[in-house]
Amino acid sequence: MSANHRREAIIQILRTAGVPVSGTELSQECEVSRQIIVQDISWLRAAGHQILSTTKGYLLQSSPSCSCVLKVQHTDEQIEDELNTIVDLGGTVVDVSVYHDVYGYLKAPLYVASRHQVQEFLDSLKKRKANPLKNLTANIHCHTIEAETNAILQMIEQALKSKGYLIQRV
Repeated sequence: MSANHRREAIIQILRTAGVPVSGTELSQECEVSRQIIVQDISWLRAAGHQILSTTKGYLLQSSPSCSCVLKVQHTDEQIEDELNTIVDLGGTVVDVSVYHDVYGYLKAPLYVASRHQVQEFLDSLKKRKANPLKNLTANIHCHTIEAETNAILQMIEQALKSKGYLIQRV
């Protein structure tokens, strides 16, 4: 398979998957090394494709109709409720970010869009005994939220406000 055909195949795989696809899966599908996939992803990004790297693999970023950034605060025990509230109303939690006095702006991709993905994220935190980024900043953090309409974003904002999680829309 030529490099151009392989890159077209990578875009097609990412477009149809709808979930992150690991470099290993792509390398097996295209019958090349993982390093070739890394190079192809770099080339595709340079060509203008919006390919995101997540902890679960590569994701082709679609153009959402609407997005916003919400500043929130809650305990570790409320993470599941916060994320489920967002996805149940039709939102996708794109990322989490914090501003730390020493380290500055820290941001991590999440791409959580379903209860199943919420549970996978929580299981990953627990398995790795990892602390959420929000713990660096007295539980204050931001999420970029994507949704099909502004009305959905407003419902999410109102639901988080009623639960006492929302500080402000940024």
